[in-house]
Amino acid sequence: MLQQLMPGAPATAQHTGLRRASKVLRPARTLPGAVVSLALTAGLGATAAEVVSALLGHPLGWVPVNELVELASETTWPEASTAALVTAGAGALMLLLAVVPGRCRLVPVQTSDPLIVIGITRTGLRRTLRAAAQQVPDVDKAQVGLRRRTIEVTVVTAAESSGSMLRQVGNAVGDRLAGVGTLGTGEVVVRLRRRGL
Repeated sequence: MLQQLMPGAPATAQHTGLRRASKVLRPARTLPGAVVSLALTAGLGATAAEVVSALLGHPLGWVPVNELVELASETTWPEASTAALVTAGAGALMLLLAVVPGRCRLVPVQTSDPLIVIGITRTGLRRTLRAAAQQVPDVDKAQVGLRRRTIEVTVVTAAESSGSMLRQVGNAVGDRLAGVGTLGTGEVVVRLRRRGL
């Protein structure tokens, strides 16, 4: 379980590693950035080529510059304010999407080298924890859910099983977590469900 740092307390290696790994493993928004930059490059490049060719006396006809100039001269500010606000809002949204990284899909794993950052997929971690829970005697089936601060393990067992199985499953899952070396996964909560209920 993660411990909360007191104000002014030095950061432990685990907290520093978790912070660094979380920052590195967040996916960049490369696809939206590439699409926006290609669209802007194409549009502005075509406009620049049209303006230069018109200045040289041989317009290309790619961009209707004369029509756009006439439209701009006939349009008053109140008529263009809505379009300007929508354009400014879309630009601000694109900048926000480019600055804020995406949601991390990997769970950071502790390494001995501080320069190496490794992550395990959430599906892979669920699968390995489910396998650890199902190795406990009398566990018929197990389901694992990864929450923000907890790992919820639900085990299905026969009606004659006792509640001591919760501790065994918790220990097995905790040992597997320690073996994998995940950072920041929180505490393990085990729920028992009787078969047939």
